[in-house]
Amino acid sequence: MEQKNAIECRHVTKRFGEVIANDNVNLTLKQGEILSILGENGSGKTTLMNMLSGIYFPDEGEIYVNGEHVMIRSPKDSFALGIGMIHQHFKLINVLSAAENIILGLEGKGKLKMEKIHEEINELTSRFGFELDPAKKIYDMSVSEKQTVEIVKVLYRGAEILILDEPTAVLTPQETDKLFEVLRNMKKDGKSIIIITHKLNEVLEISDRVAVLRKGKYIDTVETKDATVASLTEMMVGEKVELDIERTEPNHPEKRIEMRGLTCLNREGRAVLSNASFEAYSGEILGVAGISGSGQRELLEAIAGLQRVESGEVLYYDPEGQVHKLSDMSSDAIRDLNIHLSFVPEDRLGMGLVGSMDLTGNMMVRSYSKGRRFLTDRKSPKKLAEKIVDKLDVVTPSIETPVRRLSGGNVQKVLVGREISLSPSVLMVAYPVRGLDINSSYTIYNLLNEQKKKGVSVICVIEDLDVILQLCDRILVLSGGKVSGIVDARTATKEEIGLLMTAGGKEADVE
Repeated sequence: MEQKNAIECRHVTKRFGEVIANDNVNLTLKQGEILSILGENGSGKTTLMNMLSGIYFPDEGEIYVNGEHVMIRSPKDSFALGIGMIHQHFKLINVLSAAENIILGLEGKGKLKMEKIHEEINELTSRFGFELDPAKKIYDMSVSEKQTVEIVKVLYRGAEILILDEPTAVLTPQETDKLFEVLRNMKKDGKSIIIITHKLNEVLEISDRVAVLRKGKYIDTVETKDATVASLTEMMVGEKVELDIERTEPNHPEKRIEMRGLTCLNREGRAVLSNASFEAYSGEILGVAGISGSGQRELLEAIAGLQRVESGEVLYYDPEGQVHKLSDMSSDAIRDLNIHLSFVPEDRLGMGLVGSMDLTGNMMVRSYSKGRRFLTDRKSPKKLAEKIVDKLDVVTPSIETPVRRLSGGNVQKVLVGREISLSPSVLMVAYPVRGLDINSSYTIYNLLNEQKKKGVSVICVIEDLDVILQLCDRILVLSGGKVSGIVDARTATKEEIGLLMTAGGKEADVE
């Protein structure tokens, strides 16, 4: 018996000014299936899903839900049709419990009976295989528990069609396995599920079919059993892409960075990095893995002189054999000493680039603060901006365009390109390919490898464990602000790293 369609998009088009985000898209989601949607940055995936969830309204075309033509003008309309979207960035109130977040905004009369609500939530979670305490506060939850609250929230509202945006981006392998088990249980129950993800191996593992968008246009939908990583990549990009990450052996490694028992506190006085110690060497890529918020940002910022250090020290060993104590210096002092550190922060426009400035201006930012000349040379920065646009395929109307008008992926390319151009001896990058399509991601991986071959010490925070195992030489794992292990990337497994990520900060060295 042929499956009926839960959702059907017919000739859907969405424009933003002169930009066509979705161009005559035809797409179907069958009842009781898991459909993955793939596409490069700017392919229109999120825009299409936002139309299904009521955030946008199509300029042209029609949407059918369970065979009926519908008008989705708001998230309320979407919910009424049984569609629930779980966004990558959770929309929860930290001081409330799971149950309170789940029922927040629902219409009701009279006094709420929380005991009954807890029972209903427990029934839902046991039915699909979730693990969730309805009384637990959000601020006490792990990332995977918060995601569970978001999923249960839409199920509690009666969702039969679920859309998940990058659901495994911040999960350990073990948590991903649990999520996939839950999704399979939901599929057996008749739910229809759409997943947006960049992780092709997970697409092949969990989905029944895969739909591909490219530059706003619908390309095709294929049965997952007939697909491979290479075939899906070719569909997304439009040409064959070499997916091998070259990893050479470190050549004559020398110590560049040493962190000794470093502790950093947040504004509330809580240790966000606790007694952390490690060494980084020239000519190697040291990966940093951990669940989101485990101290990755503070670790890099402490080296760059941007994070206040409570105790411990950070030492820099320059190529001439001199030792400098970075933990006693500000970022300006580090620069004035001609210590060649480059830092690509997680906050691209907040810390890395100035959104209102054009590409040339952002190339000048690094040297402008020295203030040595009244008239500033723009020729060299302009040439650098043009070089980065050409080498990294930055999509921009011109180099005079303010960077805030670029897509997130293109902003990342500009930032990474600028920092690498400074010829650093230590290059620190936080989530260098976050928001980038697979083709652009491999361009960045190759750039990092080029720096490694030049003898640069590369310290790289990466979410994708498959990539971190292929790209890096060693992997530093953080758990709860503590170093839980340092492993050889050539022999370690995803499962081993996943266990260290949830080790509760136990000190261990499994190198």
